Amino acid sequence: MHNKFMTTAAAVSAVALALTACGSDNGSGSGSGSGDGENGGETVTLQMVESLTSPARTELLKGMLTDFESDNPNIKVQLISPPTEQADQKIQQMLQSGSGVDVLEVRDLTVGPFTNNSWLYDMSGDLEGWDGLDNLTEQAREVAVNEEGQSWFIPYGFYGLSLFYRTDLVADAGFDGAPKAWSDLIEQAAAIQDPAQNRYGYAFRGGANSIGQLAAILQAYNAEQLDTTNAYRVSDGATIFSTPESQEAIDRYIELFKTGSPDSSVAWGYPEMVQAFTNGSTAFLLQDPEVIAAVESSSLTEDQWSVAPNPVGPTGMAAWPLATAGWGVAEASENKEEAVELVKWLSGEPSTTFAKENSLVPILKEAGEDEFFSSGPWAAYVEMTSEPEVYISVEEPRGVAWWTEWMQKSEDDFQNVLLGELSTAELLADWDQYWTQKWEG
Repeated sequence: MHNKFMTTAAAVSAVALALTACGSDNGSGSGSGSGDGENGGETVTLQMVESLTSPARTELLKGMLTDFESDNPNIKVQLISPPTEQADQKIQQMLQSGSGVDVLEVRDLTVGPFTNNSWLYDMSGDLEGWDGLDNLTEQAREVAVNEEGQSWFIPYGFYGLSLFYRTDLVADAGFDGAPKAWSDLIEQAAAIQDPAQNRYGYAFRGGANSIGQLAAILQAYNAEQLDTTNAYRVSDGATIFSTPESQEAIDRYIELFKTGSPDSSVAWGYPEMVQAFTNGSTAFLLQDPEVIAAVESSSLTEDQWSVAPNPVGPTGMAAWPLATAGWGVAEASENKEEAVELVKWLSGEPSTTFAKENSLVPILKEAGEDEFFSSGPWAAYVEMTSEPEVYISVEEPRGVAWWTEWMQKSEDDFQNVLLGELSTAELLADWDQYWTQKWEG
């Protein structure tokens, strides 16, 4: 899975404070600034720092914060927008110093290190009685309030895999709709495959970050027994790589590569996969919703493609590991009450606008009634969020210290399988041993 939240995974857990702080046009420091508000009270100035910075996103946030200030005249917000590649280090610096931040962007990869260092404020008490919780989708509520009852951040949206498909090629091959199961996908991809016509079934990911795609089929085949808090485990505590279901899944996945994918996809990463779909040469692509914008701007016409839910496994279920981020409050903030109010506000109706502009699966149940999400390519995501018993929300262990090492190892090992230098059974046995030793370690 192409996961924007993984780009600086190692930074949060490993970077020391010796790193040079990046500058900000918005100043620094936390605390209340005195001034006359419209109601005659003291004006509180909040420092808010984002992580996944881009010019368009920053402008969108600034506009949203202007609206918040209009609704809350005694609160001003200064947005700090470090460059994305330095943002997590900058946030870590600010949190460790105990000043300069009230509200911050918290990612699924940073929440562990941040909470382990007691840098985040638990908002759970402030959220009691807040009707905004009831407005969140089940997935969003599970993130907003974890199993221990803690609330470290409220998500602003999700990234999650879905199946992009060519409606015209599927129909031409004699099928009446998108594949519903992995077995259907393998069948349709093979039927569509015609190298002589430069037409291929599936945009296979054999190169960088290939484990995300492979994990999707492993988790679908093990969906009934997955540990939802760690989708690399099954319910008896063993690794997902140890089960007979995983052996069947990976063998079917290799079949998809051999019978329904371009030979060159042995080395494909995210750019090659997306390009192959948008240029019309492949019929299927399993990717995040950010690809919607790329397809809409491609040569494909609206009636040539659509998006379907994740393929399910033999039991009719699929796992949906949703990458996420959101807004939290610094433990060191002297303005926690006002900071929580900002987080609540951002998690209301403005979150739907934010999701639209950033190609995110929305957090509000009512967003499913918005025509933008309820029709066209977004409808599949609403369908998955509305059927949590079929598309099971799970967490992957992306916060472990060895995740970057694992990403490289899994890519190298899987390449060896695709090149015929390693059997699928040998691969799974090695991965089972690797994770078992790491967890025991």
